Amino acid sequence: MGKRGGKKFGRGGRGGGGRGGVRRDDSWQQITRSNEKFETYYNLPEFLPEEEKEEFWNYLKRDLPNSFRFTGSRGHALAVQKRLRDFYIPEITSIKYEGEFVEPPRPVEWYPDQLAWWMSTPKQVIRRFGPFSSFQKFLVAETEVGNISRQEVVSMIPPLLMDLRPGMTCLDMCAAPGSKSCQLMEMIHAGEEESVLEVGKQVKEGTAAPEPIGPEGLNDDGRTSGLLIANDSDYKRAHMLIHQMKRLSSPNLIVTNHDATMYPSIKLPPHPAEDGKPQRGRYLKFDRILADVPCSGDGTARKNYNVWKDWNPANGLGLHPTQVRILVRALQMLKVGGRVVYSTCSLNPIENEAVVAAAIERCGGAANVKIIDCSSELPGLKRKPGLKDWKVMDREGRIWTTWKEIEEQRDSEGIEGLARFSPSLFPPTGEAADLPLERCMRVYPHLQDTGGFFITVLEKAAEIKAKPEDHTNVIAKMPKTPVASLVAELDSRKDGESEPYQKLDSLDGVAQLDPETQQDLAKNESVAEATNQPPYSVTLDSSDATLKRGADDVEEVLPAKKTKLDDGTEVIVGDRPVHKPGSAQAEQSGDSTPAAAPLSDKLLKKKQPQEDPYKYLDPNHPELGPIYDFYQLSERFPRDRFMVRNAEANPTRTVYYTSALARDILIMNEGSGIKFVHCGVKMFVKQDAQRENVCRWRIQTDGLKIIEPWLGPSRSVFLTNKQTLRKLLVEMFPKLNDNGWKNLGEIGEQVRDIPMGCSILHVEPTEDENGFTERMVLPLWRSLYSLNLMLPKEERRAMLLRLYNDDTPLINSTQKNQKADAAKQSTPETSAVETPVNAEDAALKSENLQLGQDEQEHVDSRETYNKADGEEDRFNTTV
Repeated sequence: MGKRGGKKFGRGGRGGGGRGGVRRDDSWQQITRSNEKFETYYNLPEFLPEEEKEEFWNYLKRDLPNSFRFTGSRGHALAVQKRLRDFYIPEITSIKYEGEFVEPPRPVEWYPDQLAWWMSTPKQVIRRFGPFSSFQKFLVAETEVGNISRQEVVSMIPPLLMDLRPGMTCLDMCAAPGSKSCQLMEMIHAGEEESVLEVGKQVKEGTAAPEPIGPEGLNDDGRTSGLLIANDSDYKRAHMLIHQMKRLSSPNLIVTNHDATMYPSIKLPPHPAEDGKPQRGRYLKFDRILADVPCSGDGTARKNYNVWKDWNPANGLGLHPTQVRILVRALQMLKVGGRVVYSTCSLNPIENEAVVAAAIERCGGAANVKIIDCSSELPGLKRKPGLKDWKVMDREGRIWTTWKEIEEQRDSEGIEGLARFSPSLFPPTGEAADLPLERCMRVYPHLQDTGGFFITVLEKAAEIKAKPEDHTNVIAKMPKTPVASLVAELDSRKDGESEPYQKLDSLDGVAQLDPETQQDLAKNESVAEATNQPPYSVTLDSSDATLKRGADDVEEVLPAKKTKLDDGTEVIVGDRPVHKPGSAQAEQSGDSTPAAAPLSDKLLKKKQPQEDPYKYLDPNHPELGPIYDFYQLSERFPRDRFMVRNAEANPTRTVYYTSALARDILIMNEGSGIKFVHCGVKMFVKQDAQRENVCRWRIQTDGLKIIEPWLGPSRSVFLTNKQTLRKLLVEMFPKLNDNGWKNLGEIGEQVRDIPMGCSILHVEPTEDENGFTERMVLPLWRSLYSLNLMLPKEERRAMLLRLYNDDTPLINSTQKNQKADAAKQSTPETSAVETPVNAEDAALKSENLQLGQDEQEHVDSRETYNKADGEEDRFNTTV
C-alpha cells in the first residue's frame, strides 16, 4: 500500500530486498517460481490471449526493476529531478559494459512531469563504476530527507486517477505505509505555494480584499481548504504512516485508526441557525475516496516469493466479503458526484471485478454507481480492460463457471472444499450482467515490465441506502450473530446520518454483544489487525491459507529495521506484520468456523496507548500576542487554528497549526470515540534564551513555509550567493563576535545587527552563474555570539550534495570550543578565572546544546528509520 521522513533503499524494501528479514540474494534466485494451482488458474483463456501467456509468465518470474518518485511540492520536486537529469544521467550514459552503453535510469513515460523514474541496471554494473556510486549517494541522501520515495510504478496509478484537486475532502481508507497518501496530499496542495505568495504580496501592498481570497480550492488566502484523512486499522502502522506523512508538513492532514469496513461518520459543525430553528447535525461527506484494499497480492509475485509457495484460491475467497464491505462503506461516505478509486495488487477477478459488481448491486445498481471509463487517462500507460466473464477455483483446484454448478454440487455431493462460496463470486447475471466491467483497468507485468495491478474508478450518481448482506447462499457454518450481519445492520442505516458507525469500534460496544458474536468479532476485529492483511475469516476454510502479506505487500515499504514511535513503542518498520490466526485451526473439511482467539486477548485486554487530547488556543491567548509582535506577523494570519496536545490547553513546549476544517472536525468529534492519532504541524517550539525581552518561541522548520509569507521584514535575512550558504551548511554555530560576522559574506552585517532570537533566511534565485535556481526559506537562530542554520544534519548533507556535489564533513564549532575550554580549565591558572565573557560563553554553550538537541527533534525517528546495514545496501543494488 501505499509509505516517512524519508525512505531508504535497502534490504526489506519494496521492489527489492528481503521479505520478512530474508535477503533477496542468491537464495531468492534459488526459489522455485512455480505453483500448479496459480498457473492453472491464470492460464484460463479469459485472462490473456494464448499468444501472450508465455511472455506473461516469463515476466512474472523475473525480478522487478527499481523505481522511485520525486516527492513534495512540484517546484521542489522538479529542482531535485533536474539535478538527476543534468548531473548524474550524463555521467551514467557514458558507461560501457561488455561493449554496450549502460541503460541509465529513465522517467516513467505516463507519470506527470516525469517525476517518477525506474532503472533495471544489474548490481554488478552499479558496484563496478564510479558514476553509479555517486548516483547512489545522491539517492540515499535525498531519500533520507524525504525528497525521493521508493514506490513501485503500478502503485502510483490509483491516486493519479482520482482527479483530486485543492479544496476537496479525501479519505484514504487503508493508507499505511503511506506512499499513495503522500501522492494525494501533494495533489491537495497543488499550486498552493505560488498562490500564497501572490496573496501575501497583495496583502502587503494593501490591494487584498478583506475576506479570504485566492483561486478555487485555494481560497483560504491562497491556502488549500481541502483535507486528507488517512486511516489505518492497525495502531502501530498508523504511526508509521505519520512518519511518512510528516515530511510534507501539511496542516490539512488527519490520521485515524479504524476498521475500514465500519469507518465512523464524522460530525461537522451545524449550519448557522435560520429563523431560530435548531439545525440538524451534519456529517462529513468526501469528494474522493481511495479504497486500496487488503488483497491476496498475487500481482506482487515478482518481488514477493511467498506468492509462489503460498498462493491458494482460498485466499481470494476469504478476502472477497471484506473487500465488498470496504467498498460499500466508501460509497456510503461519498458525496453525490464524487469518486471512489478501488484498487488491489491482485489479478484475481474474485477480488476485483466480482467485488465491484457486488458493491454496485448492494448500493442499488448502475443507476446509483457508475463505472468511469479511464482508458484515455494517463496516455502511455499500457493496460487491459476488465473482465466480463471469469471462473472460480475452489480450494481443491476445481474450476467452476456458475453458481448453479455449485448448487448442484452441494445438493449431490455436499460442500467439501466449497467453504466461503457465494453467488457474488461469479460474473453478475440479470440486469447486472450489463455492468460495463470492461471499464475496469488491469495492468499485467508483461505489458511494460511492472507488477500486476487492478484499478476501477466509480462515481456516485445518487444517494444510496445499501442493502444488507445476503448470507442465505454463503456456504459456511455461521455463528448465530455473525459480524457480517452487524455490518449489514449498520449498512442499512441511512448513510450513518442518524447513528454514526461508532458503537462497534469501541470496547464498550463489543462487551455488550453476545459471546458468539464476540468470538466472531475477535476474529475480525479489524481489517486484518494490520492494514492490508486478511481478516481471520480468510482462513475459515483452510488450515494452510495464512497469507504472509496483503495488498501492496512490498511495493514501497521500508527496510525491515526497528524504530521507536513517539510513545516509545518499538516496531519493525518497512514490513507489514504477518497475520497469523494462531489458535485458529480449521477442520479438515475446511467448512467450519475455527476456534477464535479469546476475546480477552484480542479485544477487551488490548490496551492501546492513550492519545494526548487536541486542544485549541483561544485566539486572544496571552502567548500569541508577543509572537505576532516579535515576528511582525500579519493579523491576517488566522489566530484560531493554533493547537496544543494537553488537556489544560497550555502552550508549554510546542504549538501546532491546523487547517480550519481539521480544527472543526477535532472539536466537534472530541469524546465521540473516533480514534484520531495525528493532526497538526509544529509551528512554534519554546526556546530558552539567555536574554530578557527575547521571544522564546522559535518557528519550527515544519511550519516555516506555511507562515513565512505573512512575516514582517524585521527578522528576515536575504542570501543570493552559493558560497555563503555552503558555509552555513558546513559549519554549525559559526561565531559572530570578534569580527566573525565578516566571514559570512553578504549576510554578515545583517546577522551582526539583528537582535537575538529566531530569524528567517530567504535564499533568492538569481540569473548569476554562482546563484540559485530555486527559492528556499530556512530557519536561523541568532544566539549571543553565534548563528545557526536550524536544519538537521541529514538535510545539510543532502543540500551540500545536491547544490555543490560536496560531501564535506560538517563542522561543529561549539564542540571544538568546548574541547578547548576543557583543556584550559584543566590548568590551575585558568580554572579559577571568572569573567563576564566566560559566563556569557557558558550560557552560549548551554543554549547551543539545547538548539542542537531541538533541531533534531522532528527527525530523530527518521534517523532510526534510515539506519543502514551498510552503505552499499542503502540503495537496493540487488535488483
